Amino acid sequence: MNSSAIAIGSRLELFVDDHLIDRMAGASLALHRPTPQDVALTFDRPWEGNSCNYPSVIKDGETYRMYYRGMQVDYTQGDMTVQHQNVCYAESSDGINWERPSLGLVEFTGSTDNNIIWDGVGSNTFAVFKDANPDCEPDAKFKALASGHDEKGKRNGLHAFKSHDGTHWSMMSDDLVITDGAFDSQNLAFWDTVRGEYREYHRDFRPGRDENDNANGRDIKTATTKDFLNWPDPAWLNYSPGRTSQLYTNQVIPYYRAPHIFLGFPTRYVDRGWTESAKKLPQLDLRRLRASSNIREGTAMTDGMFMSSRDGLNFNIWPESFIRPGLRDTGGWFYGDNYQNWGLVETASHIEGAPDELSVYVTEARHQMGITERLRRHTIRVDGFVSVAAKMDGGELLTHPVVFDGSQLVLNFSSSIAGDIRVEMQDANGHTLDGFSVEDCDVVYGDDLQRTVSWNGATDVSALAGQPVRLRFALRDADLYSLQFK
Repeated sequence: MNSSAIAIGSRLELFVDDHLIDRMAGASLALHRPTPQDVALTFDRPWEGNSCNYPSVIKDGETYRMYYRGMQVDYTQGDMTVQHQNVCYAESSDGINWERPSLGLVEFTGSTDNNIIWDGVGSNTFAVFKDANPDCEPDAKFKALASGHDEKGKRNGLHAFKSHDGTHWSMMSDDLVITDGAFDSQNLAFWDTVRGEYREYHRDFRPGRDENDNANGRDIKTATTKDFLNWPDPAWLNYSPGRTSQLYTNQVIPYYRAPHIFLGFPTRYVDRGWTESAKKLPQLDLRRLRASSNIREGTAMTDGMFMSSRDGLNFNIWPESFIRPGLRDTGGWFYGDNYQNWGLVETASHIEGAPDELSVYVTEARHQMGITERLRRHTIRVDGFVSVAAKMDGGELLTHPVVFDGSQLVLNFSSSIAGDIRVEMQDANGHTLDGFSVEDCDVVYGDDLQRTVSWNGATDVSALAGQPVRLRFALRDADLYSLQFK
């Protein structure tokens, strides 16, 4: 086998980076943004409040589970006060319509008729995951990290929690399991099925200034362990082409269809000051009131970003926003808005006959007065984060040599009615293989999550399996999201 060839086997490969790409002409990588849909939850219960945040969404069998922080913040002139904090739970049979079950677990103002699952240490940043470790103990089927202090109340760090059913929780240790960080954000962990280890991501303040003389500020660290309780010193993430802003949350997750690839959806933090545009943003009076307690409460803003990694440490990050605040008069242009949940789940499309899509859940109207905070569901096509895109006048993509397993090439793509894609198979040196030229390829057009490519009516490519080949894609008014040999 050519030592420079990339072994992709039969795994799904997304074009979220240039890992497979040797060169492009007339084509480029394009970031796609999710589409706002319905409101999934309106945080109108007394124990929730106007600062609900950090939702984690998990598909557990036929049940969708959501965990989020309940919190109330009040503003008066020159002051901001926190009234309460807790961890709440909701569930759904479809990921679209959510219910808040009365669990009877935690008392709030004299009653347990609520959906609170925890109100002790760590209530501010409780991040839940379902443990996929095959050796996981039955009483720790669900785990969580949450920020708090040590027994003496001095050191800040992360505590580890466990649950057998996702609603009844206990601490796994009185000791902090991670202490190197700031932690005032959603600090999460999961079991990496590809590498057989737990990986965590948390927030800290990166010291100094970057290459553009911007304050490094809010950023992300990571570490791995085999046992969840004993974590080594964390490392800062590395970014290509470079981190263009401060980052709050990270929302990193192995992509469920291609778990060798990590996807991240961090929250970007930007403070542009009291500019003329700031005065034109929604709710100027509230902006001024918030700023009276802390200037950034009025001038800073948050929105969502997208990044990806092949090793969990080095990330390709897009400088453009993945979640924009949008065209609105309330609920999107403040610091605290546009925080995306952790977790990707498939849900039915609202379009009859369309395939399932991915749902993410985004905060709106957070830290506001007289307006109820809400969590809006957004949708995006499966694998649809980034595409190789070309206009009608055409473009081409040539991959590095790859070695695959399987007998068919399957594409996730979209074209216009006049656009299309053709695929050529070449040897490692770029010579067209007999019967697999662009001219031999049956034109591919439409919009499909799994379209099998054929050449002169035949789809079988098994004769080329196990040897280095290059793929040449010729695109016209089309997007190519992912490929897979099956």
